[in-house]
Amino acid sequence: MESGSGVEEELQLRHVEKDVLIPKMMRDKARELCSDKVQAFTKCCQDSGFLMVVKCREENTALKECLTAHYTNPAFYEECKTEYLKQREEYRKTGIRPCQKEQRIPTSM
Repeated sequence: MESGSGVEEELQLRHVEKDVLIPKMMRDKARELCSDKVQAFTKCCQDSGFLMVVKCREENTALKECLTAHYTNPAFYEECKTEYLKQREEYRKTGIRPCQKEQRIPTSM
């Protein structure tokens, strides 16, 4: 075996990574980037009650446009893919998932 094949294997993405995990990361990041539109839509829905379908069309359209702009941006996909690969590499080295790093156990009780 060649020594370079290990590097190529590291950069290979499984089906679930391409189609599930990276798009999930993209959705989460896009929600953060469009947070002002998410908040406006949420507030409109809370204020409108059952009439939100009619009253919040403008906010819904603005939110969809913002999110779609991020979802269809190839550079944004590559950014999320790179971040995912870094997280995966970190996990393979340490065995600690990124979500577990945030949940630190208190040292004193």
